[in-house]
Parts: sequence; structure tokens; C-alpha cells
Amino acid sequence: MGIIDFRLRPPLRGFLDTLMYNAGERRDGFTRTVGFEPSPAAQQQSMDMLLAEMDRADIEHGVVVGRRAGMLGSVSNEDVLHIMQTYGPRFIGAASIDPTSRRQACATIDAAIEQGFKLINIEPGAYPVPMYADDRRLYPIYAHCEDRQVPVIMMVGGTAGPDLGYSDPIRTDRVLADFPSMKVVVAHGGWPWVNEILHVAFRRPNLYLSPDMYFSRMPGWEEYVKAADGFLADRMLYASSFPFCPVQGYKEWFEQLPLKPENRAKVMGDNARSLLGL
Repeated sequence: MGIIDFRLRPPLRGFLDTLMYNAGERRDGFTRTVGFEPSPAAQQQSMDMLLAEMDRADIEHGVVVGRRAGMLGSVSNEDVLHIMQTYGPRFIGAASIDPTSRRQACATIDAAIEQGFKLINIEPGAYPVPMYADDRRLYPIYAHCEDRQVPVIMMVGGTAGPDLGYSDPIRTDRVLADFPSMKVVVAHGGWPWVNEILHVAFRRPNLYLSPDMYFSRMPGWEEYVKAADGFLADRMLYASSFPFCPVQGYKEWFEQLPLKPENRAKVMGDNARSLLGL
């Protein structure tokens, strides 16, 4: 079986209106900062080139995440569904919700599950009106996800809000403790709170970690590697975060990391298959 890339944003529809595509120079600057050359598929906004790059990198599935964000740009569930329907199982969808309406959010979750989405994406600090991860307005939505047994991607790392407080791992820890049956994938690996989020993962078996672009040569990345080859081997998830990192270049780099072969296989696909019930 091939690799599952847990954060891959194709150059299609609403993605093209987000900063990752309409601010190409900014994106490519970050790509070089983490040690890669930009993907031609990203620069030319070519879906055909991306699919060819995925084939070369043995990417079986890419997880495509819808988002309702402010300055980062939004991608509707309809756009993600279009990608899922157009390219079939090649792409796995994560649906976004409007956190300001509990009833609407819960209805969106139910509809998304019926449409074949496998995850719900919640980005508290990136919403037009930012929230913290443990904001009580989100709690009924978390409870609904827990009841429906649908995993949640939570962006509480990287550019997760107006200031570092929005990626505070203590708040993430509270959510994990309050909803112990809800499986949560922390996107961007909770960076820069590397040791802190790893401690949370040690305490909370419902936490999965996906450092994606912050895995690559950013401060603290060695600790992610140790965790992936140790206590977190069953809950670390591989993700290129394309277009910020090239699909093929990231894969070639990742395969050189000092991971036991059995743990590399878990991180690059087996853990995601287990989480998503594939």
C-alpha cells in the first residue's frame, strides 16, 4: 500500500484564492526556509503536475482540508467535495464548520459524514473571530464529533491565530481531557511548543500528531523524530503540507530520517489507515 499524505492542498477551486497560492513568493520563501525547492506543480498551479508528482512519490491518498478562516483564506466544503468526486479515493476530505452556530455546525458535520468526508477540521484561532481551542462555544461541537466518532483535525500550531496564545498546548490538553473518546489530529505539530505538545501526547492517547511542514528542519524537529520512533510511533502522521513543501522532495527527505522501518511504515500510512478506518 502507498503513502497517505495527511495535509495536501491541490491547486483547485477555493485553494487558489488562499494565501498559499495567491502569495506565491511568500510561500516559496517558506519552502526554501525549511530546506526544499518549490514544486513546479505549486508554482504553475497545475493539477496534472501534482498528480504526476504524487505518483512519483507513491502517494496513494491525500487528505484535503476545507477551512473557514480569516486572513488565511477559506475553502468551502463544496470545493473539497468537488475534488473528492472528481478524483475519487485519491483524495480524502476533511470538512470545515462555522463555530458561531452550534446547530448549523452539528448539521454540517452530519451532512459531511453522509457525503463521505472522513474528518472535521476546526481551526479556532484562524476563524474570522478567533477562538481558543477550549472556548466553551466549541464544546457542543466537540461533543457532537465525539458522539459521531468522527476524528477532528485541530490547527493549534504554526500560524494558528493572532498570537502564540492560540496555540497554547495547555488549552489543547483540556479539550483532550474533556473529550477522551474524540480522536484529535494536531496539525502543524503544535509547533513551536514541541516538547509541550509531545508531553500532552504522552498523557492523552486520543492525540495524533502531524507536524507536516514544521517537521522539516525547524527548531525542535529532532524531538518529533524521536517521538515518531518511540512512544508516538502509532500516533504520528506523515504530511507534506503541499504546496508549502513539494510532495516528492518531502517524501525523499522523510525516508532518510532515522526511523525503524516498521515505524516509518506506520507514520507514512498505517496510522492514518487505522485512524480513518480505511
